[in-house]
Amino acid sequence: MSDDLNRQMFREEAYDLLGELEATLLELEQSPQDLDVVNRVFRALHTIKGSGSMFGFEAVAAFTHEVETVFDMVRNEELAVTTDLLNLVFRARDYIQKMLDADGGEVDPALRQEILDGLSCVSQAGAAAPEPAAPAPAPAAEAAAPEPAPEQAPCPATPEGEGGLLHLRIRLPHPEGGVRPDLTPVVEELARLGVCGDLAEEPAAEGLAWSLDLRTAASEENIRDIFFFSEHPLELEIVAEGREPVPPAAPPAEEPELRKLGEILVDDGVIGRDDLAEALSMQKPIGQILVETGKARRDEVEKAAAKQARGREPQAGKGPAEPSSSIRVAAEKLDNLVDLVGELVIVQAQISQVVGERGDPTLTALSEELERLSDALRDSTLGIRMLPIGTTFSKFRRLVRDLSAEFGKDITLATQGAETELDKTVIERLGDPLMHLLRNSIDHGIEPPQERLAAGKPAQGTILLEAEHSGGEVLIRITDDGRGMDPEAIRAKAVEKGLIAADADLSEKELFKLIFEPGFSTAKKLTSVSGRGVGMDVVKRAIDSLRGSVEIKSEKGRGSTITVRLPLTLAIIDGLQVCAGGDFFVIPLSLVEECVEHVRQDATEAGNQRILYLRGEIVPYVPLREWFGIEGDPPAIEQIVITRVEGSRVGIVVDSVIGEHQTVIKTLGRVYKDVEGISGATIKGDGSIALIIDVPRLVRGVVAAGQ
Repeated sequence: MSDDLNRQMFREEAYDLLGELEATLLELEQSPQDLDVVNRVFRALHTIKGSGSMFGFEAVAAFTHEVETVFDMVRNEELAVTTDLLNLVFRARDYIQKMLDADGGEVDPALRQEILDGLSCVSQAGAAAPEPAAPAPAPAAEAAAPEPAPEQAPCPATPEGEGGLLHLRIRLPHPEGGVRPDLTPVVEELARLGVCGDLAEEPAAEGLAWSLDLRTAASEENIRDIFFFSEHPLELEIVAEGREPVPPAAPPAEEPELRKLGEILVDDGVIGRDDLAEALSMQKPIGQILVETGKARRDEVEKAAAKQARGREPQAGKGPAEPSSSIRVAAEKLDNLVDLVGELVIVQAQISQVVGERGDPTLTALSEELERLSDALRDSTLGIRMLPIGTTFSKFRRLVRDLSAEFGKDITLATQGAETELDKTVIERLGDPLMHLLRNSIDHGIEPPQERLAAGKPAQGTILLEAEHSGGEVLIRITDDGRGMDPEAIRAKAVEKGLIAADADLSEKELFKLIFEPGFSTAKKLTSVSGRGVGMDVVKRAIDSLRGSVEIKSEKGRGSTITVRLPLTLAIIDGLQVCAGGDFFVIPLSLVEECVEHVRQDATEAGNQRILYLRGEIVPYVPLREWFGIEGDPPAIEQIVITRVEGSRVGIVVDSVIGEHQTVIKTLGRVYKDVEGISGATIKGDGSIALIIDVPRLVRGVVAAGQ
């Protein structure tokens, strides 16, 4: 494997570890006494350091070693977890990411030294603090004291004479190609833990073997961690001075199984094994008995039997070790696969149409099988692109923490539905809009502690970030228990900016939509987060580009809820194919509620108003022919597709409804990409084009045009 590929693999792994480190630090802030969380922080730092040193990221390894040393003091209960320490480690985490972004090189030496100086001060202050009245700490507590100078060669962490003497036996049972490994990096890492003797080769019946002595107060786990990073499958045996290796603990004895009646009768000579087999063959399976007695349906029993069969398959952590079941795949390869599957779906639709015209039973059967396989391949490929939205939620905890401290507020972020899956492309483009919404909730929504207490609320504010599936969409809600929005303040600001007339009669819902207008802001002062009116309109445009919608509900003094609706994927969707004047269109099926008939004569008698009375509800509608300027006379009986847009029902009048259509989304060229009401196109089975209707933009365009 090339060095460049190795370095790239390390960077990808390190980015994942940094994300895990940030989440663990936030967890540690809530539970500073939890040693399990402390150990997770230490392991993340240790892995970054060890892998960085192995793959040539020496600057990353050296800096991370200094941070790890401080956390070793925490792990040995010599240093307490404080806010100052966590703030420095958060800054150190960000600095490591900067170095990785610069391909491992040094960046901003002044910042590096500032962080290290801060860590040194915190560790020295913690070490100088008086010990509580408790048994004296083990020598291991002193083993992790960091050296003040960061740019220093590795030195023993434990002075000679302190700590226990260990004898290490290292074996390499099967050298690859007879190559003798270089153990110098391993010995250098061991020297950091204490006083390390010379490495001596020993005779071995098979493979290679070495031994060395190490005097250290470090734990056996720390020592074994060093060998984890070796590129060779080394085996390690640790023997303390004057002791033999401790054999592994025997597994707990299992409870004896209850002997079966038939086996006892055979052993006692009452019956023979042939008699037992004949008797067992006369018994009915439990599933058959349940079906015959009406306790369960046959399909339910078959489904349970399938689960039972899957349960017999080898499971992770049981039986012989198997290679990892997951691999990293470049995003470009995955995108290319989705494009190819989209083309396959189009070809399959063309084949189905041709076969349907010929009426050949054999070809029809083959076409149906091809359709089944292409559907399965489509679902499987799109499933690969699906990621839990929690990958986006986790990074917002740090945002809430930092901004809460900046504004002097006490805010906690709660999440629900982090396992909800969404297309990776949607998740990638969703980060900035959600960040804007959270910033506004922190700045405008949640009040300072004194104001909350005066209003009878707890001093700590809460922001709830939740996600759930709803049909073919994902709903993301951001709810805060802050001061809420004042409709009258929004109205006054809108009148001041000339967005609405002073006597305009708008509902609360319509007033809340005004905050998405460019330049609109009700903030009384500018902050580093908001107040310039360049946030919410950006949010609206970004969500529109994802074919989503956003809705606001708020109650003054109680809080606000912002709901974002997004499609599951941007590649292939289920649509409803309609026709207007010989042109074909596709409406996303997730927006469609029902279809009703529309008699033009009735509309004329009603004064040609563009409203429909549907089961006691007034529903406005948009004639697709008129909006797109389609020539020709419409049929006497048209169809109205009822859709739901931003919480309201809107009808779209078409000539006829053809049916559901598996829609592979194709982007439009520069000439057509800004056409109001069109979000893309798809290729039909006969090779012709059908335009995909962007229902929210179509409705907004109609309202803006005054139709």
